[in-house]
Amino acid sequence: MKAMILNSYGEDAPFEATELARPEPTPGHVLIRIAATSVNTVDTMIRQLGQEKLPLAPDLPARLGMDFAGTIEAVGDGVDAFAVGDEVYGCAGGLAGLPGALAEYMLADVRLIARKPERLSMREAAALPLVGITAMEGLQRAGTRAGQTVLVHGGTGGVGHLAVQIACHLGATVCATGGGDAQLDIIKGYGATPINYRNETVADYVAAQTGGVGFDVVFDTVGGANMTNSFEAAALNGQVSSTVSLLELDLSPVHFKGLSLHVVFMLIPMLHDVRRETHGAILTELARLVDAGAVTPLLDDSRFTLDQVGEAHARLTSGDAIGKVVIDII
Repeated sequence: MKAMILNSYGEDAPFEATELARPEPTPGHVLIRIAATSVNTVDTMIRQLGQEKLPLAPDLPARLGMDFAGTIEAVGDGVDAFAVGDEVYGCAGGLAGLPGALAEYMLADVRLIARKPERLSMREAAALPLVGITAMEGLQRAGTRAGQTVLVHGGTGGVGHLAVQIACHLGATVCATGGGDAQLDIIKGYGATPINYRNETVADYVAAQTGGVGFDVVFDTVGGANMTNSFEAAALNGQVSSTVSLLELDLSPVHFKGLSLHVVFMLIPMLHDVRRETHGAILTELARLVDAGAVTPLLDDSRFTLDQVGEAHARLTSGDAIGKVVIDII
């Protein structure tokens, strides 16, 4: 089978076309013919930083690609929930000792996959798993429910655009930040109130949207220095979920406002083989929401083939993409 492999790590490390033996199904796993995969920020970080700075990076030669959608070609022993021909999606490789989806075929632990949403193409479904699981987990851990006020930082990003839609579906009053007319229009189209972070201060939009009380839930998908904005925007005893908390920060505002901080790192089940079945359950629920019309993935207009993985990574890191960057395998 054809695969794209990294033989070195670094910012411009090339992906090289390689012929590999097609995997044989193992117990508890299925062999999937990959139709599409999507690029996540963690994929670009692994490529750029390697194992020295990012221990979750796989050994070289490395096959990246966490998200996928495809068709089951064979099933291993002990698999009875899926059959040959099932169309599935998931996030099941591309890190540590788990070979990824940048290939025509891959093995996947059945606990990490679910049946593909029926109303989506393979390309669309491949955009969902990592960011969808992250969005769902962040909202669940914050206890998001109807009647609450929710702020999503980065409302058109991979995680953010799904968090906005799911929070709206749950019955919350949702606001989300964006940085231009195109992004603000997308947020408004989801039924949320757009906030232009470039010309609105935190104090201004907290006053305008919550009467100065603050938001019950703040979902920060931007991280870094923006975490302090999240603390400022949260109500007393509010909930803050973060997907990007790799920094040193003064937590005094968290203390004096009595905030609960939830750090979402959705790779833990994959890395440590702990509660992997929770990912399959979340993906099943996400597919139900998609097929009910409550959630729609946002895809960047760019298109890439398996031979153009490097260009797909460049598209995501450029900051110009709006929505998920997807690579078509077949």
